[in-house]
Amino acid sequence: MNITPDEFNSLQQENINVFDLRSADEYAHGCLPGAVNIAAAELLASPPDEKDKRVIVYCARGFKSEDTADALCGMGYNACGIKGGYAAWLRAEMKKQNAELKKAEVEQSLRKKFRDRLMKPFTKALKLYKLVNEGDRVAVCISGGKDSMLMAKLFQELKRHSEVNFEVKYLVMDPGYNEENRKLIEANAKLLGVPIEIFETDIFASVYNVTKSPCYLCARMRRGWLYTFAKQLGCNKIALGHHFDDVIETTLMGMLHGAQIQTMMPKLHSTNYEGMELIRPLYLVREDDIKAWRDYNDLHFIQCACRFTDTCTTCNNGENHSKRQETKELIRELKKTNPDVEMCIFRSMENVNIDTVLTYKQHGIKHSFLDTYDTPPEYDGETV
Repeated sequence: MNITPDEFNSLQQENINVFDLRSADEYAHGCLPGAVNIAAAELLASPPDEKDKRVIVYCARGFKSEDTADALCGMGYNACGIKGGYAAWLRAEMKKQNAELKKAEVEQSLRKKFRDRLMKPFTKALKLYKLVNEGDRVAVCISGGKDSMLMAKLFQELKRHSEVNFEVKYLVMDPGYNEENRKLIEANAKLLGVPIEIFETDIFASVYNVTKSPCYLCARMRRGWLYTFAKQLGCNKIALGHHFDDVIETTLMGMLHGAQIQTMMPKLHSTNYEGMELIRPLYLVREDDIKAWRDYNDLHFIQCACRFTDTCTTCNNGENHSKRQETKELIRELKKTNPDVEMCIFRSMENVNIDTVLTYKQHGIKHSFLDTYDTPPEYDGETV
């Protein structure tokens, strides 16, 4: 019987006996933690007295140790070898060290190179819109793309330095990803040191044959599952990875394609899940800066997991996507003559003059400028 190097590393060292069957010279150049150097023949002739402890044996490549472990099992010991031997364990350790180095480099880039472009607008949005407060329990929802993965790392940095006492859970909802996307999400989470919790649904399968507004249905279902699972974990907020560009594109799309003026809010109370709130911590973060962080660290995330993903901006499938892509390209063209056009669109939603609006809705009730047109405005109690 053999175990993998990772399985060995997960064992409690005080509950095992570890024996290195290589030569003394090989042992002197490096060994597993707590290993005792002994020849296979000598170990079989004088096995350990404690049969209640698990015995782990290894050699250079794993061949001799497997036979030795089988012999020990025949003697009544709970013994096993390490698959691939010391060489495999050493490769695993080097890979682990490289992963730790990569994680440290990514985190350092957030503290130094991208502090002004990512960390500052992130914390500014939290303070400006009061997104995270004392005692909150936030479910950071990770889709596997660049935006949500960055958001997870920013929350980790915030937890290290924030004076506000709050908790974070990192959630991945699998709506039916293919195996390749699922593995990539898990690998990136491990690489970046994000302790994700994955729960599975069959949303993609449920909407696959829907012909009318599958994107809308998929988005609603995903949102509902996120609320449900987050609430089960005791969270009162879910954090989504929508960024500054999403906000202004959505605003412009509403005008051009929906005949309405509305924006993507930085936070919303849930109408269906009592006590739950949706927050968007990347509200002030630019997409180009997220891409720069991703490319600087040579990170690779999933792009579009399904043709029904309503926020997809990387494929050519779906009417909703084409409208969003058209809006992106329109803004890009407008920037050529007005470099501040993005901020102008954003600021326009902060500077709405109700006196010049024909009609507007508030709490579902429609109001017209005619309602008060013949009533003189009052200022400081005086009619003007």
